[in-house]
Amino acid sequence: MASRENNQRWDTVIRPRSGWFDINLRELAHYRDLIFLLVKRNVTVLYKQTVLGPAWMVIQPVLSSLMFTVVFGGIASLPTDGMPDFLFYMAGNIVWAYFSNALKQCSTVFVDNHSLFGKVYFPRLVMPISVVLSKLINFFVQFALFAVFLVYYAAQPNSPVQPNWQMLAFIPLVLLQTGMLGMGLGSIISSLTTRYRDLTLLVNLGISLWMYATPIAYPASMVMENYPHLVGLYMLNPVTPIVEYFRAAFLGVETFSLAYMPLSVGMTLVLFVLGILMFSRIEKTFMDTV
Repeated sequence: MASRENNQRWDTVIRPRSGWFDINLRELAHYRDLIFLLVKRNVTVLYKQTVLGPAWMVIQPVLSSLMFTVVFGGIASLPTDGMPDFLFYMAGNIVWAYFSNALKQCSTVFVDNHSLFGKVYFPRLVMPISVVLSKLINFFVQFALFAVFLVYYAAQPNSPVQPNWQMLAFIPLVLLQTGMLGMGLGSIISSLTTRYRDLTLLVNLGISLWMYATPIAYPASMVMENYPHLVGLYMLNPVTPIVEYFRAAFLGVETFSLAYMPLSVGMTLVLFVLGILMFSRIEKTFMDTV
């Protein structure tokens, strides 16, 4: 009888943590070296076995901005708030590329890495974090080129390009918000695609349509002037204030209103927290469904 009681005393029942808020953020700090290695891998593998290699990081925004300049600025004659067409479009393109690429790759984290997740343990949040950081490196490379064009246009006589130095001080926070938005929404989609694979087919289409609902090829002021009754709905797009803030800070666009930034920040925080919670919940059981 005593022996049986001793056995019961030492029995341990191991169960997976299944609560929505069972997230060990402190553990991520212990895996910072892994995050660094994954960021390096993401940057190098993307352009491996390509002819031009990392030069594509610079070529893509230039070609996109040139195409927008010809099609939307030249043929369609859309306004650019008085700014040089090429600089206006490039400012929007590099911000959109950072957000959309982070969203696109985060949305396939579970599907793309299920074989690795099934072999070794590490905090699964390491993956989307490394994606956002690697896309941020791409952004900085593209921003360096943008800065060259910015200095060139700003140095021209009577140039309309006048950076807002006060707004520039908050650009790091805007970039942080952009990464959080891409990671949060991408994590939500990634969590859903473990059961509904057809969502992956809709991501690219959805991102393409979303771009035209965002002031990349046109200024937000055009919507405000021509469709004032839709401004509230239009500003529910959290990327719109981000792009407009970026242009206002670096180009000096005067049509931007800071009143819409709190709405964008609030939606970003909601999507980010929801994405982290869903990601943490699904990671415990996704191997059974992926």
